[in-house]
Amino acid sequence: MSKVYVMDHPLIQHKIGWIRRKETGAKDFRTLISEIAMLMCYEATRDLKLQEIEIETPICKTTVKELKGKKMAVVPILRAGLGMVDGMLSIIPAAKVGHIGLYRDPETLEPVEYYCKLPEDCSEREIFVVDPMLATGGSSVAAIQMLKDKGVKNIHFMCIIAAPEGVERMKKAHPDVDIYIGALDERLNDHGYIVPGLGDAGDRIFGTK
Repeated sequence: MSKVYVMDHPLIQHKIGWIRRKETGAKDFRTLISEIAMLMCYEATRDLKLQEIEIETPICKTTVKELKGKKMAVVPILRAGLGMVDGMLSIIPAAKVGHIGLYRDPETLEPVEYYCKLPEDCSEREIFVVDPMLATGGSSVAAIQMLKDKGVKNIHFMCIIAAPEGVERMKKAHPDVDIYIGALDERLNDHGYIVPGLGDAGDRIFGTK
């Protein structure tokens, strides 16, 4: 069953408080989203496996630990997910980056695919799918299914703000995918927006309406 981790780190909570403010402009919003993603990545990679290897320091030989096995990839759900990529790459700079393009139909609230480009060896990598908002769960469920259809098995999902409805939909559709959340909000409103939320993350990142 999916494990759901809601971040309680004080720096994450402080920065989420700032991106919620309606007066926070696009420049500061982008910076904060990137910083939150970096901090969340640090927390979400806590359980990565390590192995011991022998190296030589300027003084002597010694045994150190390094990441074991699978390489990583970050896959943002376009377009808002792009705002989280740089922050994650600052922690895992060797990760490759894929892109999944989905938009939500305003009538049905269901996701529609328009783009998918992934690393050739994505099936061999530990994949972090990122999107600032987990609202209805439609986009994230569809994106993860697209990855599974391409043979990807090791998938994690990371979002900054989530609604309970989206979390439940994700857990039901993908019980093998762990979910990392910056803040779990109250509910969705009649328009499918998270309450209290922060509005449309894509518009606020890119300064569009």
